[in-house]
Amino acid sequence: MSRQAASGQKGRTLQVPAMPNTALPMQTSDLPSAVWPGQSANPNGNSDLASFFECPVCFDYALPPIMQCQSGHIVCQSCRQKLNMCPTCRGPLGNIRNLAMEKVAASVPFPCRYSNNGCPLTLLHTEKSEHEDTCEHRPYTCPCPGASCKWQGSLEQVMPHLMQSHKSITTLQGEDIVFLATDINLPGAVDWVMMQSCFGHNFMLVLEKQEKIDGLQMFYAIVQLIGTRKQAENFIYRLELNGHRRRLTWEAAPRSIHDGIQSAIAASDCLVFDTNIAQLFADHGNLGINVTITICDR
Repeated sequence: MSRQAASGQKGRTLQVPAMPNTALPMQTSDLPSAVWPGQSANPNGNSDLASFFECPVCFDYALPPIMQCQSGHIVCQSCRQKLNMCPTCRGPLGNIRNLAMEKVAASVPFPCRYSNNGCPLTLLHTEKSEHEDTCEHRPYTCPCPGASCKWQGSLEQVMPHLMQSHKSITTLQGEDIVFLATDINLPGAVDWVMMQSCFGHNFMLVLEKQEKIDGLQMFYAIVQLIGTRKQAENFIYRLELNGHRRRLTWEAAPRSIHDGIQSAIAASDCLVFDTNIAQLFADHGNLGINVTITICDR
């Protein structure tokens, strides 16, 4: 369902459009000795050993299950699905598992794929994928919800990207502001987005309306920090809807844009309310949300 744009009001709010296997023996006598944790050895031994697992096509690591051609050349699983012959010798790939390499791989520490971005960790292949999914050195993506923007870059480049490519986003200064979402009665799925700047950091405020299969419309309001997870732990945000003798409040730590907001929305880990609740607090189709950012007391 495409997302629709909602018009802003007096610069106070902003909406982004929604946007069977046979094993062959292998000689391992030529492999360098592994460097195990706690042992003293050549500090380059780990990287030298891991280099034997490099895929000749993409230069990522070929991790178990490791398949080889009849001549013993290996290729990673991702590239193997796109090939019909060995990229090294041009021979048939077949379905031959390299059990010797798999045995060695079980004890080899591999560098994180984001090591060139500054990640210092080396991990066993069984831990590598899970770490890389949440690695702090993983490139950041555009935090605008519902948009088709495919931008990626470093944390320092996020704000310049938003200012250059998403110029319609309004930024309000101060730790206590009002986020005004206009035309909340628009049909379909809609996103309202605004930036808040305080305490030397930038926060993105998001109100997302989803239309469920049964026709029910749900609103999800959340705050994310343009920063790391560790930085996000230093703050608390409070969202508050106020109406005639009514008040609805949500308080939580902001999400880091590294994690995004979709998992929090899916788990309802944010301010959640339906259309009926929204109408109790709306004024002529506009919904004001008080947003307060505070520094977390430790």
